[in-house]
Amino acid sequence: MILGISGSPRNMATEYILGEALKMLEERGQKTVQFTVRGKQIAPCRHCDYCLKNGVCVVKDDMHQLYPLIREARGLVIATPVYNGSMSAQTKIVIDRTRAALAANPKALKLLPGMAIAVGGDRMGGQELTLQQIHAFFILNGMIPVSGGFFGANLGATFWSRDTLEGAKEDQEGFRSLRKTTKKFAEMVTLIGGDRIE
Repeated sequence: MILGISGSPRNMATEYILGEALKMLEERGQKTVQFTVRGKQIAPCRHCDYCLKNGVCVVKDDMHQLYPLIREARGLVIATPVYNGSMSAQTKIVIDRTRAALAANPKALKLLPGMAIAVGGDRMGGQELTLQQIHAFFILNGMIPVSGGFFGANLGATFWSRDTLEGAKEDQEGFRSLRKTTKKFAEMVTLIGGDRIE
């Protein structure tokens, strides 16, 4: 199963684009599940180390809906709006809170393909820097970051939404980067196969 995570607090462009990415992956034979932070209560990581000692997060909130999905995932797609040239606070919180999943199983994400999507309101709003930050999370946890390759999708899928859902839907260059990235991502998932490292 491919797990797609939307780090947008609104039901707007990012959630829509992630849904389109997951449809493309399903057309390539992948089963997908979408998780969104919208409408959920997910608190920041306290870095209290409770999870390191007990294998579970002490904070009881909606992040606990995501932990079982992480355990089952064979690939991870993270989509975020670009806020102030970076990922959204909600995306960063989800990334930080994966610490508990990794405390329970340090290899929980190892060798999983990872794909990133950044949706900015401006054409040059920080999309590539945002993709790099998500890729850093992938690398730190032994994942395999997947890009769309040369000519338009060097680090992954980037969109210019003009701060509207309609703007994102009309961004043909963004969809070209998305198609290229989902193709390479699906190929990597197939290449690696379904076995998780325990």
